[in-house]
Amino acid sequence: MMVQVDVFWSYGIGASFATAAARQLTARNVRTEHGGRWSNPYLMGALLYCAVLFAPSGAWLLWGFPDWETMQVARGHGALPAWLVALFAATNVSQGVLGFWVAERLIASGRVYAAFLQAGIGYVGMFFILVHGWDGRGYQRFFSADRDSFAAWPRQPGAGEALARAADWLTSPVALTLYAMGVVLVPAMLALMVSWIRSGQREAGEAAPVTSRRRILAAVLGAVFVVALGTAVAASVAVHLLGWWLGVPAAALLAALLVVRRGGAADRAFAVLALPDRRGGRGRTAGLLGVR
Repeated sequence: MMVQVDVFWSYGIGASFATAAARQLTARNVRTEHGGRWSNPYLMGALLYCAVLFAPSGAWLLWGFPDWETMQVARGHGALPAWLVALFAATNVSQGVLGFWVAERLIASGRVYAAFLQAGIGYVGMFFILVHGWDGRGYQRFFSADRDSFAAWPRQPGAGEALARAADWLTSPVALTLYAMGVVLVPAMLALMVSWIRSGQREAGEAAPVTSRRRILAAVLGAVFVVALGTAVAASVAVHLLGWWLGVPAAALLAALLVVRRGGAADRAFAVLALPDRRGGRGRTAGLLGVR
């Protein structure tokens, strides 16, 4: 999706894949490894997703819409050095592997909820850049098909004007391209995650029923578009009202109290996924019984 955004998004994707395979990864650490790290089929799944689908989509957008893909920074292909393009393509894969590796290490130590939060860090970072950016105009850069459209935004638009401009963007060529990509990227990612969560529950042979696909999808989409996006919007509001020096600590404190802590919004989504966690076995049981 955007050069400045994809570093966080790919990290979140990698961590999400590892978390979805938490049961299988735990079993692999208990058994004797054979063939080395790169024989891990779940890491290979995450790597292939990032390399075959995610990175090419970013390259497509950068070539087709260089101004939008760089958040209206580049004026065209001539403004993009070759090394930056290569680095962008590489990080779309390497950050996904990094996110998977960090989450996998946490899972190996029994800290599955911490691994789940790694995905949240990636998505909150992504949404904060989209909403706020570096100058408070991230959403304006996103809802502008090109530099001319961005230049036409007033510095402080009213709600009605902002909504009207966003509505115009929804039918722009870049938006239509995103829709087409989303038809492939999103179902592929969700299908892998749902499959790994459910197969891990079946293989574990636990007494509790396997979580339904609908509940898993609701939890994942809620964690992304309600919890992570809501946290990013709240952080943007805090920075607008208090400035960077006070707004960032205030946003971090609110996130710690309302989102991250056990019993918070993130923990509730984690409980629905019923992932294993040493603080209470199946995530759902831990959340409902208040085991910490």
